[in-house]
Amino acid sequence: MTKKQLEFGSFRFDEANECVWEGERPIQLRPKAYAILKYLIERPNVLVTKQQLLDDVWPDTFVSDAVLKDCIRQLREALQDDAKSPTYIETAHRRGYRFIAAVVESAKQPVSTQTHAVAAVLSFTPYRQPTPVTTGEVNVLDREQALAQLHGWLAAAVSAKSQIVFVTGEAGIGKTTVVDSFLAQANLATNLLIARGHCLEQYGAGEAYLPVFDSLRRLARQQGPRVIEILTRHAPSWLVQMPGLTTTSEREALQEEISGVTRERMLREMADALEVLTDEIPLILVLEDLHWCDYSTLDLISYIARGNYSSRLLLIGTYRPIEVIVTDHPLSDVKQELRLHKLCHELPLEYLSLRAVEEFLALKFPGHQFSSRLAAMIHRRTEGNPLFIVNVVDYLEDAQIIVQVDGTWRLRVDLDEVELGVPENIRNMIEKHIDRLTSEEQRILEGASVAGMECSAVAISAGLAEDILRIEEVCDGLARRHHFLFPAYLAELPDGTITPRYRFIHALYLNVLYNRIGLTRRSQIHGRIGERGEAAYGDSVAEIAAELAVHFEQSRDLVRAVKYLQMAAENAAGRSAHREAAALARKGLELFQALPDRSRLADQESKLRERISDSRERLTEQD
Repeated sequence: MTKKQLEFGSFRFDEANECVWEGERPIQLRPKAYAILKYLIERPNVLVTKQQLLDDVWPDTFVSDAVLKDCIRQLREALQDDAKSPTYIETAHRRGYRFIAAVVESAKQPVSTQTHAVAAVLSFTPYRQPTPVTTGEVNVLDREQALAQLHGWLAAAVSAKSQIVFVTGEAGIGKTTVVDSFLAQANLATNLLIARGHCLEQYGAGEAYLPVFDSLRRLARQQGPRVIEILTRHAPSWLVQMPGLTTTSEREALQEEISGVTRERMLREMADALEVLTDEIPLILVLEDLHWCDYSTLDLISYIARGNYSSRLLLIGTYRPIEVIVTDHPLSDVKQELRLHKLCHELPLEYLSLRAVEEFLALKFPGHQFSSRLAAMIHRRTEGNPLFIVNVVDYLEDAQIIVQVDGTWRLRVDLDEVELGVPENIRNMIEKHIDRLTSEEQRILEGASVAGMECSAVAISAGLAEDILRIEEVCDGLARRHHFLFPAYLAELPDGTITPRYRFIHALYLNVLYNRIGLTRRSQIHGRIGERGEAAYGDSVAEIAAELAVHFEQSRDLVRAVKYLQMAAENAAGRSAHREAAALARKGLELFQALPDRSRLADQESKLRERISDSRERLTEQD
């Protein structure tokens, strides 16, 4: 059956490649947003009810209206469509949606998206910021050289020369934003594979390969059978650690195959799997916040860098150098060793120049009549830290110190008064922003901070014991305004629940919000989130054992905290990550000693001690 090529406005719907094109540029769409567009475009000028879309796009799954609305919002952003005066998607209030643009058959033939990906890399020209600018984009001003270097390394990776790149800089410098801008410029969504994983301070301590497993799960859910097939054949010891991607019988078969797995085998398998995975399409693997990463993840990065592999892989790791120095994290030694042998690149990001602040103000407030001293004052107070710049400018606008009068942006008060009103540091500035939110928004963000850097609406709802639809509505509103949260993506939990997941724009936001919560209330929220996680993951609960251990430790449910620390230690041992296994078991034993009644849990104490002893022996053998 011939796949459809349909045109509407300046866009082309390409069913063969499951994407939309604007000219020669592919448009990034998430799978469900694409499915909704396909459903609507096949029924032009016909009212499609919300219930029809929910039934046909999410068959046999309960999904709230908020999830559907978020997909429609994603489509409108991608098509640059205005909800109030639509060109493509019209809303029928309380009923549904209608595709109102003229749709015609396209004369163009389907093309290979991979061809476009390589062409985009090789023809890259230095990035220029489009107008108008949003507050979150200040981080990419002054970054033309950094972005050009990333594209150069990607071109090398496309030519089967794997590249390891560390993007470094202090908190708020814009590491994630620069990486995001780089990915967006290359239009990678349908052309190159992207896998992303995060190291988490709150949950990551001691959990082996945490960001790598995080990225593999996302990639498998995006790409489906091909990724799982490659892992089954080339990395079974990895696949067996992800119960959400296999059936019980498949895991049992894998367990027989990987008997006696070693650390060296784990590393070799993943390197082999990456080589096969990138044979057809290059892969960008982004591992964020490596200053919190586990030892095993560093082993894998080093192994890939040193190996003689023809992977078309660009591995980008971000981290804060000061965190590495203060904690004496081994990442510093690993990076220095790789650089010494020219096996990696470092891209350090500096604070922004005064010119970048001036450009940001000109883009955000076109035609403004500010004194040139305003940019200088902002640069002096923030020292060019992009996150602080954004917060200062947002504060001045929210406080109506910057106002628009007769179509022109001006300062409402004298500049000297402005400087006196600006807080001295970023934490105080964040506090001021939080105080300007509604009490409901503050409460929901506080609940999100307990759930973690990346948090689901389900977890927030459970933690606060509040209606999930309202949680989604408030979080969506904050994310649309880029207030504290990035926009959501949809995730499916093992129990079949579909939920939006949000991510804090920066860890500083999470930390300030978390520290505002009283200890008793914080403990209660942790406990409810932990219980909801247990229920959602069921037989796959080992997948989030380290996360649950944190929630139950913070809620002072030490019996369950010890249980999940033991489970997390066994997970690490199963990955031949014996250093992490010993650390988790020691933590479990420490909490065990704090239990008032230990006699009935003597067997658990014995298992923890055995795990510590066994892991020490294995580490001695490795050395």
